[in-house]
Amino acid sequence: MSMSRLRSVGVDPLTGKVAFVVAQPGGFFEGLADARTLEAATALVAVVGAVLEGGKSSDAELAALVPTLHAALEECVDIMAADRE
Repeated sequence: MSMSRLRSVGVDPLTGKVAFVVAQPGGFFEGLADARTLEAATALVAVVGAVLEGGKSSDAELAALVPTLHAALEECVDIMAADRE
């Protein structure tokens, strides 16, 4: 049995706050959270790709991307692992 965790399902347009849910496996909100995670990871891939293609970023600028990349990768791995359960 997997451990419940908070998942982001987007930003409330009225307040600007991120909305979180504890999603039931296989449920609507889990699918919504998965889609949000994959959308964010896709955008991050595009940004990082553009930065790397530019070839003029400093080591400090590239290092600033690592925590965000790690978090996105961790979320994607969690999605894939949940699909195997």
